[in-house]
Parts: sequence; structure tokens; C-alpha cells
Amino acid sequence: MMKKKIIHSLGPLIGLLLFAAALWILRRELKEYSYHDVIRSLGELPALHVYIALGLTLLNYAVMTGYDSLALRYIHHPLPYPKIAFASFVAYAFSASIGFSMIAGGTIRYRLYSTWGLSAAEITKAIAFSTWALWLGLFSLSGIIFLMEPVAVPSMLHLPFGSLRPLGAALLVPACGYLFLCIFRKRPLMIRGWEFSLPPVGLSISQIAVSSLDYALAGGVLFALLSSWGDLSYLGFLPIFLLAQIAGSLSQIPGGLGVFETLILTLLSPVLPARSLLASLLAYRAIYYLLPLGIATVSLGAHEVFLRKAEVKKTALIVGHWIPTLLPTMVAFAVFIAGALLLISGVTPMVQIGHFISLPVIAISHFLGSLVGTGLLFLARGLQRRVDGAYLLTLLLLGAGIILSLLKGFDYKVAIALSVIFFVLLPSRHHFYRKASLISQRFTPGWVAGIIIVLLCSFWLGIFSYKHVVYSKDLWWRFTLYGNAPQFLRAMVGAIGVSLFFAFASLLRSASPEPSFPGQTALEVAHAVIRRSRRTYAYLALLGDKALLFTENRTAFIMYGIEGRSWVALGDPVGPEREMTELVWRFHEMSDHHNGWTVFYAIHGKNRQIYLDLGLTIMNLGEEARIPLETFSLEAPDRKVLRRLHGKVERKGCAFRVVPPADVPSLLPELRLISDNWLKAKNTKEKKFSLGFFKEEYLKQFPAGVVYKNGKIIAFTNIFLGAEKKEISADLMRHHAEAPNGVMDYLFVELMLWGKREGYRWFNLGMAPLSGLEERGPATFWNYLGSLVFRHGEHFYNFQGLREYKQKFNPVWEPKYLASPGGLALPRILLNIASLISGSLKGVVSK
Repeated sequence: MMKKKIIHSLGPLIGLLLFAAALWILRRELKEYSYHDVIRSLGELPALHVYIALGLTLLNYAVMTGYDSLALRYIHHPLPYPKIAFASFVAYAFSASIGFSMIAGGTIRYRLYSTWGLSAAEITKAIAFSTWALWLGLFSLSGIIFLMEPVAVPSMLHLPFGSLRPLGAALLVPACGYLFLCIFRKRPLMIRGWEFSLPPVGLSISQIAVSSLDYALAGGVLFALLSSWGDLSYLGFLPIFLLAQIAGSLSQIPGGLGVFETLILTLLSPVLPARSLLASLLAYRAIYYLLPLGIATVSLGAHEVFLRKAEVKKTALIVGHWIPTLLPTMVAFAVFIAGALLLISGVTPMVQIGHFISLPVIAISHFLGSLVGTGLLFLARGLQRRVDGAYLLTLLLLGAGIILSLLKGFDYKVAIALSVIFFVLLPSRHHFYRKASLISQRFTPGWVAGIIIVLLCSFWLGIFSYKHVVYSKDLWWRFTLYGNAPQFLRAMVGAIGVSLFFAFASLLRSASPEPSFPGQTALEVAHAVIRRSRRTYAYLALLGDKALLFTENRTAFIMYGIEGRSWVALGDPVGPEREMTELVWRFHEMSDHHNGWTVFYAIHGKNRQIYLDLGLTIMNLGEEARIPLETFSLEAPDRKVLRRLHGKVERKGCAFRVVPPADVPSLLPELRLISDNWLKAKNTKEKKFSLGFFKEEYLKQFPAGVVYKNGKIIAFTNIFLGAEKKEISADLMRHHAEAPNGVMDYLFVELMLWGKREGYRWFNLGMAPLSGLEERGPATFWNYLGSLVFRHGEHFYNFQGLREYKQKFNPVWEPKYLASPGGLALPRILLNIASLISGSLKGVVSK
């Protein structure tokens, strides 16, 4: 487990170290220039070159539509070009700025393509095709250019060769190997259980051509901005650009921020002034990344709103469904940016307003602004986790940030940005409902890295802005109207102080509970909770084969098992509904802490929104059969078959009795023989997790429904009784091989009639897995797969027979759901669940 956590943290740590190294190199390269020099160079960029860069950016994003066009040809599902262009532009605008193209761009493509009729399998293959094309083109173009223009390798890279020629040859190997496979291999490739057919050689060459042109044009955008500063050839610049792209992509930092700029500055500073290089790079980020991202954000929002112009009501429902899930994450991101803006504005030179406001007010506002900014960075995590305390405190700090921004230097731009976020957050109170401690929120390695990157950027900007200042111990206590450097130092000390407070508070928070099987005390507490539960599945916790996660007051719990990376909770939390939401979040955070996948198996539809708020995907799992006992009777016309079976068993001398828990221990040796006989006759092993199994300590706790024949027990079941006589159900059901046909029908009928006499309202017959799944719809691949298994998976499990058996009791069918991560993780999750139920992976494929 520890090894997995270390590996999970390694990516953000490497990215953080690379970013820090990039800042150090940037400072070295810009040591002769000041903050004002860079700003002045940015303003001196020729308008013509800016327009050329804009035009090339537009052309580049048009070329990027080729990725999606080719991918849709590959999966044989063409779409109109306007739809392809829209999906491509939005996906690449987000993935270029946010990074992780497989995740950011893939999520947007799934959202758009699923509404246009593509299945999940087709979308997955299209995304894989496009992602591979990106790397294929980068390697191919880089390989060719490095061989043509062998730029000297920078000493900072510590590579064992002097020029880029060996690297170019190595980069061409994947492309050549891919083309070789496309020409000579006719069978599909299997990757993690997914089958990928290799494209025709013409399509694969088109992949390389489109991707190579994409990177060539991206380099042209930056070249247009740089060429105004000196004599620079495009062929001489392109290998440097491609090397920086490779390094930025491998760094795992979104957009290669910092790493890309550092390599460009290092390799081009002998040719162009460093201040001009940095100004061009800032303009490049704005033109190529931020401008398309802004347009894509507005376009995607407009698409969601006007998705169905003729069906306004349906559109509102679609948007309304997504808003509760997406809003907290979007607000958290905005608040994080607000904190970064406050910190950055606190370390850069400000407009002096001393003739309006006194010096003490300016100094205090400047210092408090940095504290507020740092606080917002940490509160963003609480907002993402929907903590109500984070919501209230964020509103307070945003309001304070608006006032402090105006007082410290009339920074109206930051004040306007904070005001917009404040008024977006203000009416969203009901989305932040968790009564959890702010200190208890765990920060993932990615979040920690993000906060440290903002602090490093702020510190670097301050050092760069005031590099001309001679630092001494007196500087800390100097208060003047024009003392920006002392204010920067005090602001950074405040920011670091707040960060250390949160770090120490996180260290002092209660440790995340480790999963373990419950002891006798925990089972007794669980039993007390279960006795107040109306749903009888809760009694499965008493098997002792599942770990239990309790609330602080021990009035509710989640039972769960772990298989692989899947942390599988059985059913909804057991206990009062008011405890459910926070308990679900705690389980999610605990599994996340152990780098696991949060999974809820066999949940009810009424609680869907809780699981959607976690970012989980909801999938139909099957249907649960429940018989209303008030209307149950063997005399009804539609009970003719049951009436005949019941009478037939009775005529063979069978009788039914409910044995109270106190008398069950004396019957256990006889029940054990029946159970062993049943397992041997069925040639099967005990199932677990979601099904009861023969365990004497477990069976002693329940009444038993027993069928006798001539004074000898021939069939039995233990009985679950729900609170307030809401529900009754049978758990472990076994019969002897010599029992007459229809004995289990007889047992069920007698148990229902007994439950009706005792005043119970429902009899729960349990779930029919994979039944009721539809095969229609654009985004129902897993439903289609489930229905296929339902029809043809009889060798592994009696899916259809089980449903037909339960149907003869004329039950009310209620859908049950699986909440889990989606995408490529889902097949592994389903296999993990099957392994939990069967006792092992071997048990999944054997009877």
C-alpha cells in the first residue's frame, strides 16, 4: 500500500522539482533585466507580428481537426465536419492549457460525441487514436528535424551526446515501427483488455502528416513573435521549439509551464535578448493557450445551453443535471486562481496612493492581502469537497480581498475578478452541505504541488521585480510609501506562515482509518445500528467478512471490501439518512488516500446525486424483486402455479416452522449437513460479500425458516427482519438433495405468509443481476455489454433463470445501481467485484 502511495505522489513531485529548477534557470537568464524591462518589451511587440501569430494559431487549430476526422474514419463512424471541428477545438483548447490530453480532452470528447451517437467503446478508441497521433507526430517531426539541424545539446540536460542527431534517430524508431506494424500486422493489438485494430497504412501516414503539421504551425506562432527581435531562421528555431515541447510534455506540468520557457530562453539567449524572449513567450502563452481556452469555455457553455433549441425543457434538465456536479469544482478552481492573483499582486510593484490613504493602512492591507490569498488557495480544496465551513469562510475572505486590493494600491482589476467570483459563489450555498472540519480535508499530492507552485511563482516574481534592491535585516522593518520590496518580503513571510499553519494542522488531524475486519465490539455496535434499519441487506455486515467505517457518533456505517484498487461499499450507508452524505464522502476520501477507486455496489436510485457529487459514474446494475405482502395471497388468480406447487409439497408430508434465534444453535449440526450436501450437489463453493454463507456465529443471530419432512429438516434459510416491520428477506437458502421438487418455492411462500401475519409490508427476494438493462442509446455501451452477458453468460451465472424464477412471484422490480469511476477502469472494477463475491479471481470463472 505504501509503495502505491509513493508511486502516486511521484508524478507531482517530479513536476514540482522541474518547475523549481525552471524558475532558478529563468532567474539566471534574466539577471540583467528588470520586471519593467519585460513589461516594456511586451508593449513593444510589433502589431503585424502579433496578427501573424493570431492567424497561424487559427490555422493550427483548423489543422488539429484532422486528428478527430482521421479518428472517426478509423472507427468507421463519420460525423459532419462542423461537429468534428467544434469537438476538436474545444478538446484541444482545454488539453493544451490544462495538460493531460487523455483526461481533459478525452472527457470533453466523451461528453460531445456521446450526444452525437457514438458508443463508449468508439469514443475510447477515437481518443486513443488521437492521443497516439499527437506523440507520433512530435517524435516523427522532431526526429527528422534533429537529423537535419543538429542543434548542440545544452549542458544542463547532461545527455551523453553532443548534438541532437542520436536523439533524432531514436525518436524515429516508434514511427517506423508503427508504420511497419500497420503494413505487415493484420491482427488487432490487445492493450489492457481492449482490442485496437491497426489502421490502414494510408491512414497511419495521414496521422503522422497531420500531427507534424500541427507542431510545425505551433512553432510558427512563437517564431512570428520572436522574429521581430533579431535575425532568426525558422529551420534554426524549430529544433529548439520541438526539444522544449518534448521536455514540457514529459514534465507532466500543464502546458509544460516553466520547463518549456526555460529551454527556449537557455537555447536562444545567445541570439536574442532575454527580456525580449520572455515577452514573446508571455504573448505566446496568451495567444496560443489562454485565448483559445477562453473561447472554448464560452463555446462549450453555449453548446450545453442551446443543445436542443427545439427542446428547451430538455436542455434545462441536461444543464440542471450537470451543474450540481460541476459547479463546486469550477468554483474551487476560480477561488484557487483568486488566491494566486492576490499573492501575485502582492509581490509586484503597485500604484502608490499615499496621498489618499495613510501609510499604515497601505502596509497592513498589503500584508493581510497575502494572508487572504494564501487562505483562498487552501479553502479551494474544501470547496471542491463541498464543506459548508469552506463556503462561508471563502465568502468572507473574498470580501476582505476586494477591500484590501483597493486599499493597498487601488488594484481594481484584481478587485473586479474577486467580485465576480464572490457573486457567482453567493447564491450557491446549497451545493456546499458537508458539516466537516476544514482541517480534516486531505490534500492530494497534486493539490500540494499546485499550492507550492503558486508560492514559488510569487516568490520568484518578487525577487525578479526587486533584484536591484540591496537586502538587509533593516529592510524588513522599513515602512515607506514607495517601499514595495519590504512589502513583498513581509507578504511572503505571511503567506509562508499561513501555509505552515495548514501543513501542521494537517499533520495533527486524525489519521485515516486503516481497513480491517471488525472485531466483536464493532459487530455489536453495527448490530445496534442495523436493528434500526428498515432495509434488511444491512445484516450482511454481521458476516464479519467486510470492513466497517463508522460515523464519529457510531450511529451509521458503511460496509466494504477491497479487491485490487477497488474499494467496494455494499449498498448505501446503513443508518439515519442525515448521516449518509458525510459518511459517503469520508469513505471516498479514505479510498482516495490509499490510491483506490471508490465503488458503491447495489445502491438505490434515490441517492444518485450524492454519488454524482463525488464525480462517480452511475451504471444500472440490475433489478431487485420486492413483493408487497399486504396483497400477497395464494388465492389470487395469478398465483395458480404457486398454489399448485405449494399443495404438492405439503401432500408429500412437508411442514414449515419459524425457529427463534435462541433455538437455532441446537439445529446447527443438522443445518451444516444440509448446507454441505447442497454445495456438493451444485458443485459450487460459498459466495461471499453480497451473499450470506454458512458461519455458525452468524446464523445464531437470526430466526430460521425451516422445512421439515417426517420430522427431519430438509431445507432452511436464515431470516432478516427490518425495523418498523418494513421488510423481511431470506438470506442463506439451502436444501437437501433428497428434498422434493418445489421445496424452495414452498419455503418462500410460507415465509411470505408468515411475514404477512406478523405485519411486515415487503418481502425482499434479492437482486437479479444485469436484468432490466437497455441496449439502446448513444452512451449505453456498458448497459449493452451487461445485457449481452445477461443473455449469453449462463455458463458463469444463471442470470436469466434467476430472474424468471423470481418473476413468478409477481414482484415489484426496483433498479439497483453501481457508482464507480468510469472509462477504462470499469472492466477492472467489475472483475474486482465479481472476485469479492466469488471469494477469488479463480472463483469468477469456476462454479
